[in-house]
Amino acid sequence: MDDDEKGIMYMILSSVFFALMAAIVKFLGDIPLTEKIFFRNLVGILFGLFIVSRNGKKIKLNNFKLVLLRSLIGFLSIASYFYALTQMKMADAVILNKTSPFFVMIFAALFLNEKIKKTQLFSLSFAVIGALFVIKPSFGSEMIPALIALSAGILSGISYTLLRHLRKSESSETIVLAFCTFSTLATLPFLFTGKFVVPDLQEVLALFALGIFAVLAQFFLTKAYRFSKAGDVSIYAYSNIVFSVIIGIIIFSEIPDYFSVFGGAAIILAGFINFYASRLRKAAKVSTASEREKTSKRRATKAS
Repeated sequence: MDDDEKGIMYMILSSVFFALMAAIVKFLGDIPLTEKIFFRNLVGILFGLFIVSRNGKKIKLNNFKLVLLRSLIGFLSIASYFYALTQMKMADAVILNKTSPFFVMIFAALFLNEKIKKTQLFSLSFAVIGALFVIKPSFGSEMIPALIALSAGILSGISYTLLRHLRKSESSETIVLAFCTFSTLATLPFLFTGKFVVPDLQEVLALFALGIFAVLAQFFLTKAYRFSKAGDVSIYAYSNIVFSVIIGIIIFSEIPDYFSVFGGAAIILAGFINFYASRLRKAAKVSTASEREKTSKRRATKAS
């Protein structure tokens, strides 16, 4: 198995565990939102500290304000996503959350001065159409969870944009630990408000499974990008939608309607358009560089 195949395998494994994490959130419907976020991130802290101590790395904040902002945005994103998972069909919430890469395009253009290509605008239009089909706009209260799921995608897009900027000054361990610590501390006071639900043994196991699945999903995601370039494996992250649909049908008997199927397909198609357009641009750059090198060699030969 070569590195690219390993990258694909790890990305698919990451998608499986993200889908399982979403299923656990939905399964724990009677457990308060803040309780789920607390346990999810508590496990993340323990795992992060283990990795840091094993590697002998030091945690150092170079840009405290931006790390804090990224942690806040990430917390709001996961809170919105977890809420949506308990209030609507699992597949629909996952589909709307998967719009985040398209919001990264927008925010990267606004704040990182990255240019949006024509093909990216084309793919973005497909993503918007797909999101509208899943949301099914109406004037009823049933649309609120869908809008919150979409806001999770928007907030996630902002979070990823901040992450791209922070990678210049902060280690990945610092960013992850800061996020998990912030989320744990932010939800801790809510455990003492009288609304804390004492989980039974099954729910305790599920809460820790929630944290473990989230850690494994992030671990395999990191491994995927270590073995392959982001542009080569990112498309396989959309397999999360497929796994979520399958789990939703098997465990929760949730059959997606035609609107959701079309919307999900449109968002996946948008991802494919963006993926292949990126590969074509890279291939064109390599070809141009190769031609320039050949031309310079010919000129050097003639000169000699």
